[in-house]
Amino acid sequence: MPSKLNISRRDFLNGAALSLAAGASLSPFEIMALSGDRPLYYPPALTGLRGSHPGSFEIAHAMVFSGEKLERPARHSESVYDLVVVGGGVSGLAAAHLWQDREGADQSILVLDNHDDFGGHAKRNEFTVDGETLLCYGGSQSLDGPSAYSAAAKSVLADIGIQPERFYDYFDQGYMRRHGLGSSIYFSAENYGKDITLPSVFGTNRVKGDISSLASVIDEYPISKQAKQSLRTLLTSETDYLKDMPLGERVAYCRSISYDDFLRKHAGVPEELILIIRDVSKGLWGFGFDALSAYEAYDMGAPGSEHLDFGESSEEEEPGEPYIFHFPDGNASIARALVRKLIPDAVPGSTQEDLVTARVDYERLDRASNATRIRLNSTAIDVRHTADENFVDVTYIRNGKVEMARARHVVMACYNSIIPHICPEFPAEQKAAVHKAVKTPLVYISIAVRNWHAMAKMGCSRIYEPQAPLMYAFGLDFPVSIGDYKFTSGPDSPTVLHGTYLPTMATEGASLPEMLIEGRRRLLEKSFDDYETLIVQQLEASLRPGGFDAQRDIAGITVNRWPHGYAYEYNDLINPAGYSTKNGPHILARKPFGRISIANSDASAYAYIDGAIDAADRAVREQIAL
Repeated sequence: MPSKLNISRRDFLNGAALSLAAGASLSPFEIMALSGDRPLYYPPALTGLRGSHPGSFEIAHAMVFSGEKLERPARHSESVYDLVVVGGGVSGLAAAHLWQDREGADQSILVLDNHDDFGGHAKRNEFTVDGETLLCYGGSQSLDGPSAYSAAAKSVLADIGIQPERFYDYFDQGYMRRHGLGSSIYFSAENYGKDITLPSVFGTNRVKGDISSLASVIDEYPISKQAKQSLRTLLTSETDYLKDMPLGERVAYCRSISYDDFLRKHAGVPEELILIIRDVSKGLWGFGFDALSAYEAYDMGAPGSEHLDFGESSEEEEPGEPYIFHFPDGNASIARALVRKLIPDAVPGSTQEDLVTARVDYERLDRASNATRIRLNSTAIDVRHTADENFVDVTYIRNGKVEMARARHVVMACYNSIIPHICPEFPAEQKAAVHKAVKTPLVYISIAVRNWHAMAKMGCSRIYEPQAPLMYAFGLDFPVSIGDYKFTSGPDSPTVLHGTYLPTMATEGASLPEMLIEGRRRLLEKSFDDYETLIVQQLEASLRPGGFDAQRDIAGITVNRWPHGYAYEYNDLINPAGYSTKNGPHILARKPFGRISIANSDASAYAYIDGAIDAADRAVREQIAL
């Protein structure tokens, strides 16, 4: 089995040179000049290791782990800015937009970001396969329930031309059904004795039906008779496993016990089945059911929990919005729409439809003539007030050079846990609160394929692998066509498979923060070759019945690694019951200090796009009020 794909030197230059440049002494533009025939600077088309790419994090790590200090410049190098935003993700870009909207179009704004592209976790991946441009997302994925967004978040989306209701036209909700595609489960030889891919009884688009249809599928699973019987019971029984417990005690009890332990203690589920079910929750939370409560499992509709009685209203809830508000490049389109609003000629076009296919002109982001300037490859290392407290000096490193910008106001829209290390005035009482939030590591993998015959032949759109060494799941993206960009028309046409690697593994006796930190280590210790080898092995083994051949079928791979991925959200298994987006340590952690306010979804304790926008709205209001 091949461990590496054959990628030509030209592919390497077009897909990796800028990532290497980010950690080198040469600037990205100098690297382009050396390569001769390179296209203009265009990070979305880069392949290899992306996300927190080489060159984006080394300076911060040196400051945090080695305590390195650099001498600040004697003075700032440009005119005083009205606002400097540290962090060019959705929250930072939204802060710039809201400031300009409320204070005037002539306000001078500088947005700094340590990556070679804007958008933060809202990362766009582009491929060209057989002359066709393919898109996928390398981070922040979708708008979840936009009708329930705050007035501020709805207003920002409207301001930048985003109309969520249009996705009812864009998203082909019958696509998978028409193509006969469902969900599959892959059992690896390493864990189950043989490689076998079968219809899945978990998740969406799973096998459904009466006990006989489920039993025929489960009987093929390479697990013990006891595990098969237990799984059939979990999926079909209407048992309330807590029927002997007083009604008033059930909610508190289920919040105090993990779903794994609930299955062991109350449903008699054998350990081998628990290991199969455990990772089903990973895509939503970033970790398994060993770190989630039984009550959260009930809320998610996990097997064996549906018939628990908590004395709640039996009235049927109205169905919420479908999960369809997804651009082909995920929420990178939201970031692009914000940049279009801030610097109109940098992102051609004017509609939601042409936004998707627009090619950003990166040379226009940091022009001196812009009211708002977006400066990439710039890592903030010191943010502090001037002696008279009338301004804030922001020191940063760009292309190996230490520079300083002065501003009347600053919004820190970066990873919040870095703030104590770069803001010497950060109040002591806030430091501990900031560090209580440990972000969830994750890797989003985009795999461009020349066709998807194998998946069509096997009748699957998505494959889940329990106890996977890499992707817990992978498959076709959401079937969205917008403007000139069309989702794959059928198995003969190229497309991008999206895979998710959540490196947080169950660790006996470890706390959730310890598990997350260990997952971060696993993520960072892998090279691109390591990722590529595991991707090839997983696809060839799981898609073998469909005739998949990695050397023939894979056209490109982009690995978006995020050691600090999902913003920390409160978990009722380990956090006090009263903690929520409106109450918890993050409220203290985000308090403004002087002319510095704090944004980013971390500050909302909510890992969704509206959490990022709401944090920007609050931070801007705090500074305007001074």
